[in-house]
Amino acid sequence: MPVLTPPVRAVLLDMDGTLVNSDAVVERCWRAWADRNGLDGDTVMRTVHGRQGHLSMALLLPDRPMEQNHAENRQMLAEETADTDGVVEVPGARRLVESLAGLPHALVTSADERLARVRMAAAGVPLPPLMVTAEQVGASKPDPEGFLKAAAELGVAPAECLVLEDSEAGIAAARAAGMPVLGIGPRAAAHRPDHHVADLTGVTVTANPDGGLVVRLP
Repeated sequence: MPVLTPPVRAVLLDMDGTLVNSDAVVERCWRAWADRNGLDGDTVMRTVHGRQGHLSMALLLPDRPMEQNHAENRQMLAEETADTDGVVEVPGARRLVESLAGLPHALVTSADERLARVRMAAAGVPLPPLMVTAEQVGASKPDPEGFLKAAAELGVAPAECLVLEDSEAGIAAARAAGMPVLGIGPRAAAHRPDHHVADLTGVTVTANPDGGLVVRLP
């Protein structure tokens, strides 16, 4: 099993597409939104992964008032929270998060806290004790704020945090934070993360005697 050689002292985990496969819900909700707004569904789906909803809307409808985007994002979050049909763990996610108990790690997601709790529960993946959700940041991925906030709360230098991400926006946020990236799944592969795996099966994280973490890939 390959071992990641840069020093790693904390693991920062995205949720959707990384720990939880929520693509079925995202497709249903966002394609319905695209239809209501006369937009091409495929174009919308290439934009929305990894970002907070209001930012995706602003990119897709740049002339629309942000107040309307925030209002529709609240509606979208309610729809997504109520819909857990097809929400499942990314293979290996539950085992990996369970193995991180007692080690420095955090969930850093563009979802709000309620949606994060619902989706993680639906997928059967335990919640990390530290969560940085949409309510806790002023800027969405690809801004690095969420990752930097998690690193600060863990007391770990950004360069020593390994980010697990699947989306273009999330990978860009990690890079802007100065953090190495392990890309998860097919979406991540197109954005040249530092390392890449198909899913979390076989990814292991263990403690080093010096307080660091040993990350092994399948």
